[in-house]
Amino acid sequence: MESAQREAAGRRLERSCHTAFLHSDTLYVWGGYQVVAGQDVMLPSDEIWLCDLDSGKWECKEITGESPSDLFGFCGSNINSTLYIFGGCTPDGYSNQMYSVDVVEPCCSWTRLSDTKGTTPSPRNKHSCWVHRGRLIYFGGYGCKTIGEVQSTSSSSFTVEEMSWATIGNTLFRCWGWNNEVCVFDTHSSTWSTPETRGPAPTPRGCHASALLGNKGYITGGVETAELDIFSLDLETWTWSRFDIFPSGAPLGRSMHTMSSISDQTIFIYGGLGVDGNTLNDAWLFNVQKKGWMKVTHAHEDKPRVCHTACLGGDGDVVVFGGSSHLCILVDSVAVLRAPRQHQCRDILIFQTQPYSLCRLCEDFIGGNSELFGPLLSWLPSKLQTKICKRTACLSAMKPTATSTA
Repeated sequence: MESAQREAAGRRLERSCHTAFLHSDTLYVWGGYQVVAGQDVMLPSDEIWLCDLDSGKWECKEITGESPSDLFGFCGSNINSTLYIFGGCTPDGYSNQMYSVDVVEPCCSWTRLSDTKGTTPSPRNKHSCWVHRGRLIYFGGYGCKTIGEVQSTSSSSFTVEEMSWATIGNTLFRCWGWNNEVCVFDTHSSTWSTPETRGPAPTPRGCHASALLGNKGYITGGVETAELDIFSLDLETWTWSRFDIFPSGAPLGRSMHTMSSISDQTIFIYGGLGVDGNTLNDAWLFNVQKKGWMKVTHAHEDKPRVCHTACLGGDGDVVVFGGSSHLCILVDSVAVLRAPRQHQCRDILIFQTQPYSLCRLCEDFIGGNSELFGPLLSWLPSKLQTKICKRTACLSAMKPTATSTA
């Protein structure tokens, strides 16, 4: 019975297009979808999953309050322990609603941020966010605008998709497309603003990846280019810069991948859907000072991922969770279709990006060989002893079975 319950809980963890963040060595995972009988099923918005990374144990926590509707393509961001959800698609169409919840509260509750100042961005999904000095800075995405909004927007900032509009009678009143807008939400004053940017901005796009290094936000991919492009935005001067990359040294172009800042000058890229239509398993480092890519050899090359999440953990580890291990896009002369075969994942992949400290190496060795130390473990300080016991339980659980379920 207990094994069946664990398996059922494991199936509930399988998801793609979710959001995740780390707080106090705990991974928080919310939202996303599963594929059931060939159909996308949105996961409940009134629950959030927590994983203690030391022990590997999961638990589900209820969230009360005014929760978001079933969402797809939303953008999740966190400031400390508060999760913010903006945009996405609901069963009724595109959304520009903002919700927040403090996930460490004993009884956490959703709040819809309706009493905001400034002009709320147009409804959208597949956008990204940088968190900088208490601000949520959103970039890009796909969504709808009124004709008036389109007429007042630069043609280089919003690309209208052909055959994507709505009419009342013979009157065109709303259209859909990609944007490269920068929209700022100040969480302290609950105010929206739209800074005027300068420099060579990225083309309108969505399904890209973003990361923050110091006072600059970086984006890659999300467009149909052969090589992975990369841009940065100075979040103080609002100036765009484009990195000129030699095609011979750049990764394959991709979307729905992840990008994580792992040092003051290095970004880590993993997976995504390649421009060849296949799910990718490659990892890359980009040095913003040397302006060069380096491919990374890693232990998870048998685990391609798309629509996953990546968080920076302790000791420089990148913690990847969920996504799909096989999302194939089929293109014919009429339409672009998603292949029905798709494998949702629920495993956690750890990418070591720097040498571990002697303390971390000792913890791992003791946790993996606790039988050698026996009662000596009780001599450790209580906090360290607790951490070692969790690590021992986690490593013991991993030994008899594979670390991945996809």
